[in-house]
Amino acid sequence: MREIWTDARLDDFAAHTDRRFDAVDKRFDAVDKRFDAVDKRFESLERRMEDGFTEINARFDALQRTLLQLVGGGVIVALIGLIATQL
Repeated sequence: MREIWTDARLDDFAAHTDRRFDAVDKRFDAVDKRFDAVDKRFESLERRMEDGFTEINARFDALQRTLLQLVGGGVIVALIGLIATQL
């Protein structure tokens, strides 16, 4: 059976559709707020990771410096020993 769509019925349909989309918009607003919270958590995690990487880099630099000092000191001791045995 086919119904006749009058202007009034079309207006009612449009109003009903608008109300439904308003509800959808509210739900999306709630989702957007949750994503804002997730973004803040990721920013916090990113800062913590950057701080951690900075600390790790500093430790590697200190280790490299120590190794160079040990190797350099060993070479000097070896040269002194070589010179002392040649005298």
